[in-house]
Amino acid sequence: MADINLKEITLIVGVVTACYWNSLFCGFVFDDVSAILDNKDLHPSTPLKTLFQNDFWGTPMSEERSHKSYRPLTVLTFRLNYLFSELKPMSYHLLNMIFHAVVSVIFLKVCKLFLDNRSSMIASLLFAVHPIHTEAVTGVVGRAELLSSIFFLAAFLSYTRSKGPDNSIVWTPIALTVVLVAVATLCKEQGITVVGICCVYEVFIAQGYTLPLLWTTAGQFFRGKSSIPFSMLQTLIKLIVLMFSTLLLVVIRVQVIQSQLPVFTRFDNPAAVSPTPTRQLTFNYLLPLNAWLLLNPSELCCDWTMGTIPLIESFLDIRNLATFTFFCFLGALGIFSLRYPGDSSKTVLMALCLMALPFIPASNLFFPVGFVVAERVLYVPSMGFCILVAHGWQKISNKSVLKKLSWICLSMVIFTHALKTLHRNWDWESEYTLFMSALKVNKNNAKLWNNVGHALENEKNFERALKYFLQATHVQPDDIGAHMNVGRTYKNLNRTKEAEESYMMAKSLMPQIIPGKKYAARIAPNHLNVYINLANLIRANESRLEEADQLYRQAISMRPDFKQAYISRGELLLKMNKPLKAKEAYLKALELDRNNADLWYNLAIVHIELKEPNEALKNFNRALELNPKHKLALFNSAILMQESGEVKLRPEARKRLLSYINEEPQDANGYFNLGMLAMDDKKDSEAEMWMKKAIKLQADFRSALFNLALLYSQTAKELMALPILEELLRHYPDHIKGLILKGDILMNQKKDILGAKKCFEKILEMDPSNVQGKHNLCVVYFEEKDLLKAERCLVETLALAPHEEYIQRHLNIVRDKISSSSFAEQPISPAGKTSGVEGDKIPTENVQEVKSEPRPTQIIKPSDNKSQSKSNKLLGKNTDKETPHKTTKEIKEIEKKRVAALKRLEEIERILNGE
Repeated sequence: MADINLKEITLIVGVVTACYWNSLFCGFVFDDVSAILDNKDLHPSTPLKTLFQNDFWGTPMSEERSHKSYRPLTVLTFRLNYLFSELKPMSYHLLNMIFHAVVSVIFLKVCKLFLDNRSSMIASLLFAVHPIHTEAVTGVVGRAELLSSIFFLAAFLSYTRSKGPDNSIVWTPIALTVVLVAVATLCKEQGITVVGICCVYEVFIAQGYTLPLLWTTAGQFFRGKSSIPFSMLQTLIKLIVLMFSTLLLVVIRVQVIQSQLPVFTRFDNPAAVSPTPTRQLTFNYLLPLNAWLLLNPSELCCDWTMGTIPLIESFLDIRNLATFTFFCFLGALGIFSLRYPGDSSKTVLMALCLMALPFIPASNLFFPVGFVVAERVLYVPSMGFCILVAHGWQKISNKSVLKKLSWICLSMVIFTHALKTLHRNWDWESEYTLFMSALKVNKNNAKLWNNVGHALENEKNFERALKYFLQATHVQPDDIGAHMNVGRTYKNLNRTKEAEESYMMAKSLMPQIIPGKKYAARIAPNHLNVYINLANLIRANESRLEEADQLYRQAISMRPDFKQAYISRGELLLKMNKPLKAKEAYLKALELDRNNADLWYNLAIVHIELKEPNEALKNFNRALELNPKHKLALFNSAILMQESGEVKLRPEARKRLLSYINEEPQDANGYFNLGMLAMDDKKDSEAEMWMKKAIKLQADFRSALFNLALLYSQTAKELMALPILEELLRHYPDHIKGLILKGDILMNQKKDILGAKKCFEKILEMDPSNVQGKHNLCVVYFEEKDLLKAERCLVETLALAPHEEYIQRHLNIVRDKISSSSFAEQPISPAGKTSGVEGDKIPTENVQEVKSEPRPTQIIKPSDNKSQSKSNKLLGKNTDKETPHKTTKEIKEIEKKRVAALKRLEEIERILNGE
């Protein structure tokens, strides 16, 4: 085996870098979204063992919606990327480029087994620059091909060392081969096909047999004329070991997928559900089509599903001629390589094996797959193609007449392929550029129109997105997903009538129930989201809540493991004020997915509705165990701790709020609640700092403005409170507590009785029965020395609150003053403070609203799922509304306020008595 030198490695790495440098500036597109952005298996918080329980996309292998693509080692490399750079795409693309360079270098070493040094270098360079590899290298999910290829080639190279002196067996390389095959298979399934290549290599290359020789030897053995040669027995032993290890890997793989094939729809692979002979004719035609992509990669497309390749429904279809020609050419090469001895035959045979065997799992010939054509699965088969091209070029260039021309042609091919690859990389810059480039090649694929629409939708360009979604329905009228996309876009445009019509159209296209046949096996799980989307739309109408619930229950009856339906129904039941039933729905969802932090969060919200704060806090903590950065769990659990009134919980509440503002630095609510905690702990300067930060982010933050003013008034900085109150009342002129506080400061600090009077009068204009405002106005009348008016005012106030003893006491004092003849001669002392503001602070209401789990394969909104569903979640946001229901802490605060108010009343009584 010839070694490779540093110059060759440097040349290959340099060429790969020149072709793929611009891939570093591409983002996450197409399948990258599901495999990277929405895959929780990448997060450090996810246990490593989960990688070996889930498929490539992060879905448990046990679930029917799983694609059954088991590639844990590839996901592990994604996780390492995430560890170093989280979701910055450059590092992911860089690692892919490095892996491609490694594969190209190892491939050079393989080529040198069958070609001379010059031809090997040509094959390796052609492989390095071939445009068909763009999807595998520039698309991050193509790493499965890259990693599998590294171990695929390493396994083959290891096996080539298994032949010792005198044709003896060297077992160490064979054992290493088996291990490398297993590793390659854990990167991508096609890695197991290297065993077939090793078998062909052993029989026809290492042992030098030809098909006629094998036939003759077998005939003599069965006729009893001779025994099996010792060398052939050794070959059989090696083959048996290889086949046994392969069978073991296959059994393990079948156990992993739990003997279930993934569920694909006719849109993914139309030929797979077509009758005979359409299915066979179409699948056989796909073979020359893939070969043509290797030969002429001028029109590449990221998605070949749906109507991209029309079905071949007749033997008279002209495309059958391409199939016939391809098989004739392949058969001729096969006969030549198997029948005749020599180096050329061996090279052709190995090239054909590299082209054919790794392609078998994706060929649709033995079992259907979820695509028609996929360029990235040609990554390994292209190795055989490059060897064939290099070998053919070697034959031509050896002829002196064609030598110069062969060099010119070869240089042009490599140069144009490199330019095509460089240009093709830019198509993967964003989802919009990728799918628009695909539409230039194929306009009959509704999925491409849908995906361009999704890209525009993500940019909030709903009008343009709608045009592409509508075009998708015209290209494929029975595409359920396209009608769902149209409905969602209409909803985003607030055209609810058209949205409902589109959802109803999608619902009408759903397969009908067939007695005795399992419904779930005949439909893509994501299509059931039409029930969720339609229900989410109509439940905005309070009179149609029962109708929405019926849709959720219908989805659950069709698919009892449909987690999304339980989640959405739980939200609806909360809205219908049925928290116990909502709890049942979330518990059912948790049975299906106990590692979903959002579900534990939702259950916590239900316990809050059920007035079970301790249980709510336990569920918030469970959510945070699964996802320590769960923003809503951090925020709402901190609020719950704060409202509990337990001093020992305040440090943890503060810690969680600090974590929250670290995750959401632009949310004023986090800073406000930190300020409230500081006020609870009597840390006035810290409270002031947090309140100011909240107001800086949200200038009209009602609660922050009022509580900052209240803080100033409580710390003898009343004059600093006035401008804050002015700002509050500018935004909220009807803020009664703000008016009371302002009037209090004006009368007691500024001695502006007229200004205070206006504040109290405005309160009574808005709320004539406001006891606090009316009593304070009575005090103003007293300060104005209008005792008769003060008396009438207090009588009216007492009628509003007959059980308030202090009002009766004040009325008696005023009447005594009226009857006292000496009153006119006594100076009236200025009122110290009015019957002040009720309370030290105003707790804000914790409002629950509904949002979705952030998608997994393309980002999906809560009420309108796209092609794949995502679990919704109840969101809690702290607002400046006042709490309608009194908690235990609020009752304690009211008692404190009452004590403070009584102290102020005593002060007023002393003033009224002239003390």
